[in-house]
Amino acid sequence: MKRNLYKKLILLIVCLGLVLGGCGAPSENNSSGSSESPAGILSSFSTTTLTGDSVDQTILEGYDLTMVNVWATYCGPCVTEMPYISNLIEDYEEQGVQILGLVSDVMTSQGELDPYQVSLAEDVVEKTGAGNYTHLMADLSLYGLLSQIYAVPTTFFVDSEGNQVGSAYVQMLTEDQFRSVIDETLADFRANDGEV
Repeated sequence: MKRNLYKKLILLIVCLGLVLGGCGAPSENNSSGSSESPAGILSSFSTTTLTGDSVDQTILEGYDLTMVNVWATYCGPCVTEMPYISNLIEDYEEQGVQILGLVSDVMTSQGELDPYQVSLAEDVVEKTGAGNYTHLMADLSLYGLLSQIYAVPTTFFVDSEGNQVGSAYVQMLTEDQFRSVIDETLADFRANDGEV
């Protein structure tokens, strides 16, 4: 009897944590890991955007910082924060900050893009008005990054060479929270003369 009560309590705590903090692992390729991605995690990759354009690490060039928001089509908190992110684009692009989305659940277990999942992601972007920023599609070149992500939404920053700057945020953020996080990260980055 005590064992069943204990199991139910643990399950309740886990479910509550997922509801309050975000969604679980974005794909079967993910495992538990640190909330901070290793430096250089985006220094070498080649993928496509949700609109079908080919991109690589050169997309980071020309910006002091790039904020990367990792999301999934099944994640309610991810979808909720996308309009907030969309509202940030113009203000922060002028300050040298680029914003990218990374759709984590569009790859099959064979490492190929799943057309159904891509279509779902396109629908999410359209419905949330998040089409004013670029969304990268997870693929094998981003496996190293995805293996570090244990829940979505996860937001982190990299410099123009793909090195992580500051901490990762594994939770849904409001527009005001995003602004505070970006302002603080940018100020710290510039105070350190762009040193990671």
